[in-house]
Amino acid sequence: MQNVVILGSGCAGNTAAIYTSRASLNPLVISGHEPGGQLSLTTEVENFPGFVEGVMGPELVENMRKQAERFGATFRSGTVTEVDLSKRPFRLAVDGEWIETQSLIVATGASARWLGLPEEKKFVGRGYSSCATCDGFFYRGKEIMVIGGGDSAMEEANFLTKFGRRVRLVHRREEFRASKIMLQRVLENPKIEVMTNKVIEAIQGTEDGVVASVSLKDTVTGTTSICEVDGLFVAIGHVPNTKIFKGQLDLDEDGYIVSHGGARTNIEGVFHAGDVQDRVYRQAITAAGAGCMAAIEVERWLGAQGIH
Repeated sequence: MQNVVILGSGCAGNTAAIYTSRASLNPLVISGHEPGGQLSLTTEVENFPGFVEGVMGPELVENMRKQAERFGATFRSGTVTEVDLSKRPFRLAVDGEWIETQSLIVATGASARWLGLPEEKKFVGRGYSSCATCDGFFYRGKEIMVIGGGDSAMEEANFLTKFGRRVRLVHRREEFRASKIMLQRVLENPKIEVMTNKVIEAIQGTEDGVVASVSLKDTVTGTTSICEVDGLFVAIGHVPNTKIFKGQLDLDEDGYIVSHGGARTNIEGVFHAGDVQDRVYRQAITAAGAGCMAAIEVERWLGAQGIH
């Protein structure tokens, strides 16, 4: 029987582990299908407070984990495949083994939608990104390309003009899903070149394994051309990792957990933290803050139940 189980080992989950372990709750952290969260796929992080020269993403989450372990948190690799939140204690199936817990923090995050190219994983963090706010700074005066046709793509393209020499916005169709006002801002920005009816067929890299160019196929003519690019940003959405909670936790139309105030979900004793509920900010620092909030609420809730 666990006092608290934390699902996810990114910034949200690890911060929740630090706070709950310091409260002597001896949390169990299930690392999940992507240990370390999205930061494990990131190279240099320059916007996390306290690191003047920046810090490597994997190093940051590993240090958080060690900090939590120092206070008594236990980490277990594996993925939760099934949950029963109908009554307490809650039951979780971790790679076929059932465990029970008095409370639960869901910090399973959200995964970026990628293009699905066989070679793309090796370029993540090496010129290929899903977060303009995180990585735009690295492409000052460079050629940047954004993939997508919704509001998030428009927002990222506009944001990246602060850094890039030119931003090409590539969309597979003629029409955009983006709102009129967001699209208009892109069309009126002199630093943005809009390329419609185009899809990326392949990404080419330098000898050092950094993005150098892409193969663009015209969906109307079928012709293919090579386009040089320094920074490639995919903005085709995120998928919250909440499939196993469907029918038990309140989820919105896109699968994000619906907050019932603070870090609470619709089920008493189950709390949320990080990108699994946050569709707006999606930053390491906001995820860490959400992990802190969830941990404090868990501590208070367990105390009210007489569990310490």
